[in-house]
Amino acid sequence: MLKKEIEKLANNLIQIEHVSTTLYLAMSAYMAQQNYTGMASWLRLQAEEERTHMLKWIDYVTDRGGKVEIQALPAQPAEYGTPLQTFQKVLEHEQFVTESYRKAYEYAAQNDQQTSVIIQEFLREQIDEEAQSQTIVDRLKIAEDNPAALLVLDQELGQRTAAG
Repeated sequence: MLKKEIEKLANNLIQIEHVSTTLYLAMSAYMAQQNYTGMASWLRLQAEEERTHMLKWIDYVTDRGGKVEIQALPAQPAEYGTPLQTFQKVLEHEQFVTESYRKAYEYAAQNDQQTSVIIQEFLREQIDEEAQSQTIVDRLKIAEDNPAALLVLDQELGQRTAAG
């Protein structure tokens, strides 16, 4: 049985992953409207990954006898600017997620070892999430004033598969 404080922590992480899902879906729709179909596809897959994270937390809470509380979602913007500005927002969001997991880990490590192990798995994954986002931002900075390079990068991002 989950302690109430751990249940609350897990529900907060569910909310973060749920918001991440809708944020990346909104960004995907925006990129598709701008005809950056590769970036739209990459963001759609990112949204699915975040949804999977949310579902893992939901399963964890229910498996431990806790109560899942799905909170209301904030509305997401309809526009995100240039591809560079969009992916800078992705990077900022991933940094926020990482910091949220770090804080959750600090608490869980002192209060619930099982939960801290699960959080560690997500923290390890966040290393890759931030690195991917940073690489995309860096490459978009290089390509920003070169439409051909931007389209090549868009095409490359469209090659992402669900596994990566």
